[in-house]
Amino acid sequence: MMTDLRLKSLLAVAASALALSACGSSEVASPGEGDFGNQPTNPTNPNPNPNPGTGQAAADCPTGLANVGTVANGTLRNCQLPQQVTGNLTLSVRAGTIYSISGAVNVGVDRGLDPTSTTGSQGILTIDPGVRVFASSGGDALIINRGSQIYAEGTATNPIIFTSRQNIEGQTTESSQGQWGGIIMAGRAPQANCQLTAPVTCTGTVEGGQAVFYGGNTATDNSGRFRYVQIKYSGFEVSVGNELQGLTLAGVGSGTTIDHVQVYNSSDDGIEIFGGNANLKYIVINGADDDGLDTDTGWRGGAQFGIVTQRAPNSTSRSAAFEFSAAPTSTAYASRYLAQPKIANWTLVGRNSPIDAHTVMHFDTGTQPTLMNIVSTSVSGSTAGCFDIADVDTQTSFDGNSQPSLRSIYMSCSIAYRPANAARSTAVFTNARNTNVTANGTSTLTAPTGTSITNQNLAFINGANENAVTAIDPKSVYSFFDTVTYIGAVRNSADTWWQGWTCGLTAGATC
Repeated sequence: MMTDLRLKSLLAVAASALALSACGSSEVASPGEGDFGNQPTNPTNPNPNPNPGTGQAAADCPTGLANVGTVANGTLRNCQLPQQVTGNLTLSVRAGTIYSISGAVNVGVDRGLDPTSTTGSQGILTIDPGVRVFASSGGDALIINRGSQIYAEGTATNPIIFTSRQNIEGQTTESSQGQWGGIIMAGRAPQANCQLTAPVTCTGTVEGGQAVFYGGNTATDNSGRFRYVQIKYSGFEVSVGNELQGLTLAGVGSGTTIDHVQVYNSSDDGIEIFGGNANLKYIVINGADDDGLDTDTGWRGGAQFGIVTQRAPNSTSRSAAFEFSAAPTSTAYASRYLAQPKIANWTLVGRNSPIDAHTVMHFDTGTQPTLMNIVSTSVSGSTAGCFDIADVDTQTSFDGNSQPSLRSIYMSCSIAYRPANAARSTAVFTNARNTNVTANGTSTLTAPTGTSITNQNLAFINGANENAVTAIDPKSVYSFFDTVTYIGAVRNSADTWWQGWTCGLTAGATC
């Protein structure tokens, strides 16, 4: 979890790294990936292993991109995005070409919290299916500023891939992580940073190479479309306790489309959400070293269909598949802009933690979630537990929630509740207002046949015990959700929404 203050200091410290990484010589460019633009599409493996390339580099770069030389033994032209994107810029699949980011690449200049504002400048970045973009250091990040948009839309068999230089060079392994920064999307939707002031006047600040602002009073704000995208080997520790994650959503509104997104092997969180009303569907987070889905400062959107498999079976990291927070407790509970996330149909596979760390599902600072159709399990022997209510504020939020708090939840960890907060967690989970909840089930999840990953437990396909649980219709609670008749992210082995556009979940689909 990252508070807004921590987020400010994080990117303030990162400014020097961003500036340095933007000053690389044009004579030294990062090696590229294969014969980019001429690779055949393989529905079972959209991520062919990197190779030195046998094609011919393009002679130049498209307008608006810097020609920083050739890579991959001279077979690919490395076309680098500018530090500032204003107006329209499109990245298309192009023979003999690969794209890169260096330093902080800002799309647009902040246009303020008012949608009618004429301040700043709008940028629109469009990325076509099959495009790959690489970065080389922890200071490399793509930032979509408030009032600007990204249209990154891959397909089920041809995803867009953001990855690291090492991955392009074929130097990554199942343990690789933290090789570049990540992606930040900022919008004008409300968030809790200001606490006692009206959301219409509430702006949060992310400090980086330049100021990045988020927040406003436009719940339906539209930051674009982000679909069928992989983000690999991202996340970077700028200083102790300050990290960038795979995808950061800050004040992003419900008009934004976010679905079919995978974050693989982030050194911090997979996805972290700061306020806003963003809605997400079809999310895969595997191998995050910290939390899978981390929320903060008043997120009031929804997320349906998600798979989280935690990293390193014996990791001592204090992390969770879900870590949900509302706002700093320095403000009186009754005055807070509480987080009200709606979560449906997720399967969470926690690590085998040998310490009393965060559980698979951890909730604190008064977050007020609605959880439906969730499967939560962990590797046998873990002492962390499945469920944790960290404080009295959060217990009050659960018990006082006007929406269903817990519906059709199936837990099968070695212990149900985090030992440090067992009494409070038990009281919340067993509250009579909850229905179809199981604290100590026996998991019958199975793994995809022939999985090629060994550093995570990839059992996430429902078995008989999970399929026997009566599901709630999530759409009856939140209109964004789809109607389903099962719990968990996938109904059974025939439900393959996660195939084709992800990596590392099936044989041959290596990352």
